[in-house]
Amino acid sequence: MAELVDARDLKSLGDNLCTSSILVPGTTDSKKDFKCFLKILFKPFPEKHIQQKNNMDKIEIQGGNRLEGEVIISGAKNAALPFIASSLLVDGKTMIANVPGLMDIKSILLLIQNLGAECEINKGNVMINGATVNSTKADYELVRKMRASILVLGPLVARFGHARVSLPGGCAIGARPVDLHLKALEALGADIKIEHGYIEANAERLTGSDIYFDTPTVTGTENIMMAATLARGKTILRNSAREPEIPALADALNAMGGDIRGAGTAIIEINGVRSLSSAEIKVIPDRIEAGTYMVAAAATRGDVVIKGCNPEHIGGIINKLRETGTKVDVSDNALRVKGVEKIKSVDIKTLPYPGFPTDMQAQFMALMTIADSSSMIHETIFENRFTHANELLRMGADISISDGNYARVRGIEHLQGAQVMASDLRASASLIIAGLIARGTTTINRVYHMDRGYDSIEKKFSELGADIKRIRTN
Repeated sequence: MAELVDARDLKSLGDNLCTSSILVPGTTDSKKDFKCFLKILFKPFPEKHIQQKNNMDKIEIQGGNRLEGEVIISGAKNAALPFIASSLLVDGKTMIANVPGLMDIKSILLLIQNLGAECEINKGNVMINGATVNSTKADYELVRKMRASILVLGPLVARFGHARVSLPGGCAIGARPVDLHLKALEALGADIKIEHGYIEANAERLTGSDIYFDTPTVTGTENIMMAATLARGKTILRNSAREPEIPALADALNAMGGDIRGAGTAIIEINGVRSLSSAEIKVIPDRIEAGTYMVAAAATRGDVVIKGCNPEHIGGIINKLRETGTKVDVSDNALRVKGVEKIKSVDIKTLPYPGFPTDMQAQFMALMTIADSSSMIHETIFENRFTHANELLRMGADISISDGNYARVRGIEHLQGAQVMASDLRASASLIIAGLIARGTTTINRVYHMDRGYDSIEKKFSELGADIKRIRTN
C-alpha cells in the first residue's frame, strides 16, 4: 500500500485551487458595474474583503446528532451553468428559474455581465439579455477560478464568429483537458489557436459535422451541442456524455428554437438553425446535493425526507445505499432515507453516468469509515480525488491508498472530531458528513470550496437537527 501524503503538500493543490472569491476586472467601469451587480446578487460587503473573508470562513460541527426532518433540494449547479452560458446564443432575453445561490453561479454571471449581457436576479430567477453582449473575450481573471467557464466558448464562436477565452482553472482533482472541446470545434470549421494562455476561435459560420468524442465529456458535449445549434446543417455527436444535465440543456435549447434529438443517449443529432429566440427555462434538481443528504441521513442513522429531487437521476446512489442496509423509499419527486444501526460495507467504482458518480465518492468514503468491515473504493474519473482521505485519517479513519486510484476503507466504531481542511467541493461534503458522525468538535477550513456547490448547506443541516454553524471572519 502506498503511503498517503498530506493533501496540503500536493503540488497540484497550489495556485490552481478553486475558490469562491469573485475577482474584479481591472478597469474602473468594471468595478463600478461589479458593485451594482453585487447589490442585486448578494448581500453587500466591502469589495476588498471578498476573497479574504470567503477563504477564512470555517464550519464548526458538534457531532453525534441524528438527522430528522425534511430538506428541499436546490437547482443543480451543473445544469444552471450551461443554461447561463446558452443565453449567449440568444439575441434577446432568457429567463432561468430555480437557479441556486452559489459562488460558481455568481462567478459565471459576472463573466456573462463582463461580456456585456444584462443580468437581473430575483429569488432564484435570473434574466439574461444576450442582445447587449458587446465582447467576445473572456478574461483570465474571470475564468481561471472555474473550469465551467469554458462553456462560453462554443456559444460565442457560434453566434459571433469569434471567441477569445482564457484557459480555465478550477478544483485540483485531476486533469480535465479542453482538447476534446477544441477538436470538436475544429471539426465544425473553427480555426483554433492557443496563445499566451488564451483559446482563440474564429469561424464565419460553423458547419455541421460528424464528431466522435474519444471519451465521454460532460462540458465537452454541452459546449459542442450549444455551438452546433447555430451551425449550418446537421451535427452528430457520438460517444456523448449521458448525464441528466445533457438532456436538460437540450430541452432548454429546443425551447429557444433549437432542433436537438437523442440527448441522454450516446448519439445526439443537432440540426442547425439560423437563430434562437427568447425562452423561459427551469433548472433541474441537484442530484449530487440530494445524494449528499441521503448519505448524511444514513451515516447519522437518521430519518430524512428529501423533497424536490428526481429519483430517476440518482438510481446508482439509491442502489448503493440500499446495499449498506439503509432503507430508501421512493416517490415521484421525493425520497425517504432511514438509517440502520449496522452499516454494511460496500465497494464503489466511479463511472460516467449512469454509473456511480465521481461527485459522490468522497461522501460514500465518509460513510464507509464507520461500516461493519472493509470496502474498496475505485476512482476511475479523476486521478487526484482522494485528497479528502488524508483529512479523514486525522479524524481516526482507517484508510490506505494503492496505485493512486484505489482506497481501502476499514470501518471503525466512531470518528473523532478534529481540525480538517477541505481540498475541493465534494471533499467539503465528505468532511461535513464525517463531522456529523464524529465524537466531539470538527472544524472545517477552506469552506469556500463548499460554497461553490451547496446552497445554504449549514442552514439545511441545522434544520435537520445538526449542531453546525459557520464561523465568519470580521
